[in-house]
Amino acid sequence: MNFVRHWLLALQFFTRIPVTGRLAAWVGFSPAMLRAAAAHFPAIGWIAAAVACGAYAGAVALWGNGPLVPLAAAVACTAATAWLTGAFHEDGLADVADGLGGSADRERALEIMKDSRIGSYGALALVLAVAAKVALLGVLGGHGLAAVLTALAGAQVVSRFWPLLIVRTLPHVGDTARSKSKPLADQISGGALVIAFSWCCVPLALVLLAQGALFLGASLAASGAALWWMRRGFVRRLGGFTGDCLGAVQQVCEIAFYLGAATALRWSNG
Repeated sequence: MNFVRHWLLALQFFTRIPVTGRLAAWVGFSPAMLRAAAAHFPAIGWIAAAVACGAYAGAVALWGNGPLVPLAAAVACTAATAWLTGAFHEDGLADVADGLGGSADRERALEIMKDSRIGSYGALALVLAVAAKVALLGVLGGHGLAAVLTALAGAQVVSRFWPLLIVRTLPHVGDTARSKSKPLADQISGGALVIAFSWCCVPLALVLLAQGALFLGASLAASGAALWWMRRGFVRRLGGFTGDCLGAVQQVCEIAFYLGAATALRWSNG
């Protein structure tokens, strides 16, 4: 039952899907529960992948096989996932871009990241992130429906596993007492990481079976490289992570997964 409670708490915290009334009362809440629920972050990727794949496939079924259909379908699935999560991770990306772009001073950067207003760096980061997703999904869609659907399935799940490694390996910095990610400030357990990784196994196996080892390997390599780059920047500029950093990692690693997948298809097709 604790497993189910933690999964439902992750659903409540990371999506717009309502967990209310008696169900919410049964689930309960405590900082320790939210910390345990982080193990199910990749499970939210299953739901995001289902929504994204449904929106993309539905758009293709509705609009046919025209040359711009992959781009239009990419917009549809990007909008659908942003709605599902309440643009939770996009907000983190914008805050991190504003903070790191707005000041070289650590304390000032952290102060900027806590500001709810979006500055020029944050706005530019959001525009570029959405444009990159739409463009890369459009490229993948040009290789067929199966290619883009498998990329969506893998990216939505794996990009929600990588932030847990940031939590595991870096200290939480900033105003911990007021942070939404306060329950994540303590390192998550090895057992929680095992649970999180187990949520990734089926989607990655499907990617391997559907598209092959090159597709999967290139996607994971690109996404993992993005994680390494983001982590390195957090260590150098902040000395740790904030909740916004986790959202930024999810977004950048998702985009990198699509980039690796598109590159693999280009290599395999000569």
